[in-house]
Amino acid sequence: MLLEGRNIAVIEDDPIMGESLLQSLSLEGAKVSLYASGQAALKSVAPRNLDLVVCDIRLPDTDGQALFQRFGVNADAPPFLFMTAYGDIDEAVELMRQGAADYLTKPFDTSFFLVRVAGSLRRVPTKPDGMTLGVSPAMRDIEHLLRIVSKIDSPVLITGETGTGKDVCARFLHQLAEKRGPFMAVNCAAIPSELLESELFGHEAGAFTGASKRHLGYAERAGEGTLFLDEIGELAPPLQAKLLRVLEDRQFYRVGGETPVAFKARLVSATNADLDARIAAKQFRADLYYRINVVEVKIPPLRERSQDIPWLINNAFAELTADKGKSLRGVSALAEQAALAHPWPGNVRELRNRLERAIALNLTGWISPLDLFPEKQLSAAPMLQSSWSLADAREAAEKHQITLALGENDGQMGKTADALGISRTTLWEKMKRYGLADV
Repeated sequence: MLLEGRNIAVIEDDPIMGESLLQSLSLEGAKVSLYASGQAALKSVAPRNLDLVVCDIRLPDTDGQALFQRFGVNADAPPFLFMTAYGDIDEAVELMRQGAADYLTKPFDTSFFLVRVAGSLRRVPTKPDGMTLGVSPAMRDIEHLLRIVSKIDSPVLITGETGTGKDVCARFLHQLAEKRGPFMAVNCAAIPSELLESELFGHEAGAFTGASKRHLGYAERAGEGTLFLDEIGELAPPLQAKLLRVLEDRQFYRVGGETPVAFKARLVSATNADLDARIAAKQFRADLYYRINVVEVKIPPLRERSQDIPWLINNAFAELTADKGKSLRGVSALAEQAALAHPWPGNVRELRNRLERAIALNLTGWISPLDLFPEKQLSAAPMLQSSWSLADAREAAEKHQITLALGENDGQMGKTADALGISRTTLWEKMKRYGLADV
């Protein structure tokens, strides 16, 4: 059974829902304790003995966040799977940022619930090698789709704009796979078409001028792992035909070879191109499209999943500042607000680039809005111009000082106002006047 021997606490004040969850978990072999309130759970639960807590965010005597924090002070705290109404998704996402394992929006299907439970259990890693895809509903759904797909060997096509993280999804799927082998990534747009066949399928010694010895291609070196073809929409027609044959026969020939080589890897492809349009223009084979697109994973652009932005920023900040010897304290709240307002045409790749530059050039300790978006102002420091009046110069200096104070105080209005010796109202008015309220 799926949950054989697992100890799970369910905290749900709705008796019908609670009994339904208890029955579903028990039928899968779990040992379930049901509590109708947070206080009842706190009095009875021994965290070290639990593999999971399934908890409603809204409870009669407390809320999920308060309960999570009470359990979280214990080193043996179990993972939490929160249940929430659609209107409370933001709170659930915040709880995941604080360390919760997962969340579900009501109503949900029993089979879907059991899959999420299995993925959240203590000692069952939900994020292979520390990886995860995001906290937004869209990325959580993609993550769970990939977990299902990881159990089969079908080809996967990952689509999305440039910089959305298609390669990250491909590597995530590879980490989940039960059969392990190398992850071999090939950028179809970066290798000249006349060389790509040899790079993909290898060649025998003497196959062409300069082929002095046998060369094993990516398809062969992938073994039983993953062959990741990035920008597959750029594959030349002759290679499209060869790849189609490989997928149909599960074997290929090295260039100049006569002995077939078994193709054992899973094929994962990615593209930012509209393959339907390319098929209509006879630039991409329809039969190959159906072969590579057994399962399609569509990654939405960052502007459509803004809940992931603070999470991505903080994860990237931690990674980029680890062991760098730079005494940075974090990304200010105002910088996060600025990031949420930005359209991110370059998606996650742009976010990481901006943050890396901000970290490298930062002098104040906190990443400010102007660190992330220096184009909002040509210079953070006021540059005196001969055509300025004294009022112009004063305003430029004032704007500069407010910007620095906001950065030093994590964008917190009260602390910044105190540091500048003005009221919160005055600070807010000046921020709006100088365009700092929505940088």
